[in-house]
Amino acid sequence: MGPLPSARPPWAVGRCTLRSAPATALPPHAALLGRFYDAFARRDGAAMAACYHPEVHFRDEVFDLRGSRAGAMWRMLCAHGEDLDVTVSGITARDGAGSARWVATYTFTQTGRPVHNEVEAAFTFEDGLIRTHRDRFGFWRWSRQALGAPGLLFGWAPALRSAVRRRAAQQLDRYVQTHPGALG
Repeated sequence: MGPLPSARPPWAVGRCTLRSAPATALPPHAALLGRFYDAFARRDGAAMAACYHPEVHFRDEVFDLRGSRAGAMWRMLCAHGEDLDVTVSGITARDGAGSARWVATYTFTQTGRPVHNEVEAAFTFEDGLIRTHRDRFGFWRWSRQALGAPGLLFGWAPALRSAVRRRAAQQLDRYVQTHPGALG
């Protein structure tokens, strides 16, 4: 298997739109999640980061980030947005935990292939902010869409997943180095 293209990561493209209840109509933690996704809709990474606790732990199939690096990731993704459309639904929160479902539809810039990524998000809260954030999506399904034949053949393999994670970490490191305010 050859190296992955070096263009932006799949999550770093797009224009976001929010299709959910207004944050003001929700209980406090659900309203926080509404503000988080509303900021995503506006491509406002700083506002997304402001919803995070200083010791947040964000994790998905590609990133595993703590503290200000989680906010820097959202700043990077929002700054590089082109044709992303995000649909958010099912925001719930109670007893210190919450969840949401969101779908990202975009063109993967490295290959020009369309992607429809369905994400299940889980949250915990502390001091009125998001303390943990776990996004789950089918990596193999995503890789088949984004990468085509290589994703179909190798999307299940740890080597491809590791290569994608490594490239994403490098891109975040470059973004932080070239954007001094990225870490908040």
